[in-house]
Amino acid sequence: MRDSLHVCLSNFYPGEQKHPKEPPSLQCMHLAVVACGDRLEETLIMLKSAVLFSSRRLCFHIFAEDSLKPEFEMKLKEWPSSYTKKFESNIYPITFSVGNAQEWKKLFKPCAAQRLFLPVILKDVDSLLYVDTDVLFLRPIDDIWHLLREFNSTQLAAMAPEHEIPKIGWYSRFARHPYYGSTGVNSGVMLMNLTRIRSTRFKNSLIPGGLTWEEMLYPLYQKYKNYITWGDQDLLNIIFYFNPECLYVFPCQWNYRPDHCMYGSNCRGAEEEGVSILHGNRGVYHDDKQPTFKALYEVIRDFPFEDNLFQSLYYPLQSRFLDTVHTLCGRIPQVFLKQIEKTMKKVYENRVIVYLGANHRY
Repeated sequence: MRDSLHVCLSNFYPGEQKHPKEPPSLQCMHLAVVACGDRLEETLIMLKSAVLFSSRRLCFHIFAEDSLKPEFEMKLKEWPSSYTKKFESNIYPITFSVGNAQEWKKLFKPCAAQRLFLPVILKDVDSLLYVDTDVLFLRPIDDIWHLLREFNSTQLAAMAPEHEIPKIGWYSRFARHPYYGSTGVNSGVMLMNLTRIRSTRFKNSLIPGGLTWEEMLYPLYQKYKNYITWGDQDLLNIIFYFNPECLYVFPCQWNYRPDHCMYGSNCRGAEEEGVSILHGNRGVYHDDKQPTFKALYEVIRDFPFEDNLFQSLYYPLQSRFLDTVHTLCGRIPQVFLKQIEKTMKKVYENRVIVYLGANHRY
């Protein structure tokens, strides 16, 4: 029988409390992001895509360098009230509770390691979705939030595979450290039950008795720092290599990257259902290597908040995609458009229902 210290245990399902009334921290969907350097615009466009389609109220947790805080506050206040009423935002400084702050800050990309400390900092938050700044939502966050309900009793986080084909994946070919499964996982979109993370002791290669999340981070980094390439993502892969029962793996359409189409389409979930969350890593929003990704970013960026979604977002996307057919990603426009079209139709159906309901009362 397994040592209970080693197994991820929780007494209740994510988002559920034993109390009849939910506390304020559970009344919205929590979205966390870390922004440093020149990531202000990218982060704002990601947040914009989140509020455009989501139904439930959102709580933004923005971790940013001190110089970016007033810019975030100013830009978010400029959004129309019809959208600002859909979210509340909290902006936090970059902080690391254990180890050398300068080491953490320089790990892979500036400040990216901050995500490792979310369970420690956000003590009053039960569950949250972390995303990189270069992510765009093409359907309501509500839909990925519902995946928390699919966690079994040991799972406490969810990510997508780093690659769909093990023999050509990065981890399977080049990694010099343990990693999850046959391809590793990508941490650019990470769903977390923070309550479970905080209450779990994790198996590891350091001591046999298990360590809490916070206790484990810095010793783990010290042991593997000369062997990791992708910083905090590699550390997460190492953690879940030793604790595979703690991870829920969601399919590739929830973290769709250029690798899924630039050498030929290899994400079956996106082919069948469409892209749910777009992850424009490799800087593809800002160069011309993957114009399909760039088109989505720029159309959402330029969309006036209160304009007609079909006229000012969907149709411009269709037009821009015509200029991308010379690329392999551009030859499958339906993969990128399917979910966003479905989401827009749902938004309009909801507005019609609200309109008819309001008129029925008079």
